[in-house]
Amino acid sequence: MERINRIWHHKEYQKCLVSIGEWERERKFCRHSAEHFLDVARLAYVLALENGLDIEKELIYGAALLHDIGRHLQYEQGISHEEAGAHIAERILKDCGFTGEESGEILAAIKGHRTKQGGLDLPGILYRADKLSRNCFCCPAEAECNWAAEKKNLSIRY
Repeated sequence: MERINRIWHHKEYQKCLVSIGEWERERKFCRHSAEHFLDVARLAYVLALENGLDIEKELIYGAALLHDIGRHLQYEQGISHEEAGAHIAERILKDCGFTGEESGEILAAIKGHRTKQGGLDLPGILYRADKLSRNCFCCPAEAECNWAAEKKNLSIRY
């Protein structure tokens, strides 16, 4: 997990986290915090293990830690956060020692994490883990949330 810790400590990554936190300080709905990124990473890893997938742990954690990292640019500039995040992630992944092939896999998962994915691959488990990470069943803002009822996690599954 050495490269994952490099991502975590990367100056640009930390700068983005702070900016996202500032933009979402008053947000009553789900926030895109370090806790969210780590919840997604851990859930995606569990999904990979449960399904017997041969996906390297660092690829899963890298994709999860970076999947929403462009959120502040969505707020600031109206750029989709998955595209902005992939752009930011590309530089961070290179700095943190990921190969071009590994970066390509992670970037594809980041770009597709909001599009329903059914596959048993990195984009598929990232998509599912991102949705499963939301604790709608205990959220004080659940009744006001615009997520469709069938998307909400109203019971504990993981």
